[in-house]
Amino acid sequence: MEPTNNNPIKGGEFLIRKTLPSEIFIPEEWNEEQKMIAQMCDDFIAQEIQPNLDRIDKMEEGFMQSLMEKAGELGMLGMTVPEEFGGMGVDFKTSLLATEHLGKGYSFSVAYGAHTGIGTLPLLYYGNEEQKAKYIPKLASGEWKAAYCLTEPGSGSDANSGKTKAVLSEDGKHYILNGQKMWITNGGFANFMTVFAKIDDDKNLTAFLVEADTEGISLNPEEKKMGIKGSSTRQVFFNNVKVPVENMLSERENGFKIAINILNIGRIKLAAGVLGGSKGAINDTVKYANEREQFGRPISKYGAIRYKLAEQAIRTFVLESATYRAGQNIEDAIEGLIASGMPKGQATLKGIEQFAAECAMLKVAGSECLDYVVDEAVQVYGGMGYSAESPVERAYRDSRINRIFEGTNEINRMLTVDMILRRAMKGELDLMGPAMKVAGELMSIPEMGDAPTGVFGAEHKYLEGFKKTILMVAGSAVQKLMQTLSKEQEVLMNIADMSIITYQAESVLLRVEKMIELKGEAACEAQIAIVKTFFYDAADKIDKAGKDALNSFAEGDELRMMLMGLKRFTKTETFNPKAARQKIAEKIIEANKYCY
Repeated sequence: MEPTNNNPIKGGEFLIRKTLPSEIFIPEEWNEEQKMIAQMCDDFIAQEIQPNLDRIDKMEEGFMQSLMEKAGELGMLGMTVPEEFGGMGVDFKTSLLATEHLGKGYSFSVAYGAHTGIGTLPLLYYGNEEQKAKYIPKLASGEWKAAYCLTEPGSGSDANSGKTKAVLSEDGKHYILNGQKMWITNGGFANFMTVFAKIDDDKNLTAFLVEADTEGISLNPEEKKMGIKGSSTRQVFFNNVKVPVENMLSERENGFKIAINILNIGRIKLAAGVLGGSKGAINDTVKYANEREQFGRPISKYGAIRYKLAEQAIRTFVLESATYRAGQNIEDAIEGLIASGMPKGQATLKGIEQFAAECAMLKVAGSECLDYVVDEAVQVYGGMGYSAESPVERAYRDSRINRIFEGTNEINRMLTVDMILRRAMKGELDLMGPAMKVAGELMSIPEMGDAPTGVFGAEHKYLEGFKKTILMVAGSAVQKLMQTLSKEQEVLMNIADMSIITYQAESVLLRVEKMIELKGEAACEAQIAIVKTFFYDAADKIDKAGKDALNSFAEGDELRMMLMGLKRFTKTETFNPKAARQKIAEKIIEANKYCY
C-alpha cells in the first residue's frame, strides 16, 4: 500500500492505497473568503432563524418563503450557481462549508437544502441553455422556490418503480402528467418542481420541469410530522397536467440516472449539514453542563457527563475530517475532468459520481453522529431536555429524519459495498490483488516487525489491519457467495460498517498529522487524544462486524483461520480511554463551546 502521489486518489481506492497527510484538505486550511462565507451563514442563523424558531415551527403563513427570499438576497441560494445565472459560483467544498454553517437552522436547513440541492441542481447540471436561462436566475435569487417530486406512496427506496405517467398530447406539444407524489419538501410554496414520470410503458423514469401554478396540480394539507415541523411537506397530485415538450429535462428515460446522481450530491451535503447541527447541539450541551449545579458543583465536573461531552466531540471532529477530505477529493476529480475538456456541469456530476461510495458512507456516518449527539444532549439536560422550552428537544426530534432522507441508512450501507465492488468488476479498482495478498498472509507466520514509532505509530499499524480485515471479509464473501451476495444484506451491512469506520479513522488520523505539521505536537494534545480514542473503539467495532460476517458464511478450518486473522488485524495495545476523554472534555468545558 505505497503512496502514489502523482495521481489523485479514486473513489473507493482508500481501501488499497496509502494516503499522505499532504494529500488531504483539512478545515484548518480554510481561506479568508471561505471564512467570510461561513460567518455570513452563522450571522443569518443567529439573526433570522434562532429568534424565530417557534414562528417557523408553527408554519406561520408566508414566513418560510420570506426567510428563503432573505437568504437569496445574500446570495446563499446561488452558492453553486455560475455567475452568469446570478449565482456566486463557489467551488464544491465551499458549498459544503455553507451547508455546514446553515445546518444549525433546524427546519430552515431542510427548506434551504431541498431548494439549493435537489430543487435546483437537476436543472443546473442537466438542463439545456434555454431552460437554465429561464429558471435558474429566479431560483438563485429566491424569487422562485424549488421542490423535487420523486417519491410516491408505492415507491420509496425503489424509486424507479414510480407509477406517475406522462403521455404525449395528440398535437405533440405537451406531455400530459397523471399521478401522485408524497413527502415533497417545500411542496406547499414551491413555484418550480422537477417531476419524475414514465412516458408510456418506458422502463425508466423521465424528468420534467413543471411550473407549480400549472392547471391540474393540487396539494394535500401539510403533513403532521415528528420533527422538522417548520418545513413544508405535502402530497402533490397531477391530474392531466400539461407540460410543454421543451420542458423535458435531459433525454427520455434519463430521469432515474438524474435522480441517482443528484442523490449522491445530497448525501455528502447532508453530512455537512448534520455536522453543523452536531456542533450547535454540543454548544448547547456544554453551556448547560457548566451552568447546572447538582450536589454543590456544576455537572460538567462529573466523569459521566465528561464522557458524553468527549464522545460528542470525537464523533463530530471525525465526521468533519472525513467530510472535507471527501469534498476535496471530489473537487480534485472535477478540476481534472474540466482540464481534460469536459464542461463544468458534466465534470461536477462525474466527479461526484466517482466518489458515490464515500458520499453514501458519509451520509450514514453523519446522520448517526447527529443522532448520538442530540440524544446525549437531551440526557445531559435531564428532565429539562424533554421540555419544549429547551433547544435540545427540537434538535432531538429534527435529527431523526436524517437517517431516512437521501436514501435510508440501510440502503446507503448496501450501496457503499455495491458501488466499490462494481468499480472493481469494471477494472477501475484492483481489489482482488490486495485481497489475495491478505488471504496469502493468513497462511504465513506473522512477521513481528519493528515496534511502531512516532505519535501515531500504533494507529498506522491498526489502520493497515482494519483495511486488511475489510479485504479479507469482502474478498471471501465475494468468492463464497458469488451471485447471492447482493441478497445477503446482513453481511453487506457488516462490510459497510467496517468500511465507514475505517474511512473515518484514516481521515481523522491524516487530519491531525497535518495539524501537527502546521502547529506542533504540543498544540494538538486533545486532537491526538481524539484520534487515539477513536481508533481504540474502532478496533472493537471492526472486530465485531468482521466476526458477525465471517460466522454468517464461512465454516470449518477456513473460518477458524480467518477468525485468527481477524483477531490479529484488530489487536490493539493497552490504552487509557478515561484519561483521553477527560482531556478532550476539559477543553470544551473551558471554552464553553465546541472548540475543535
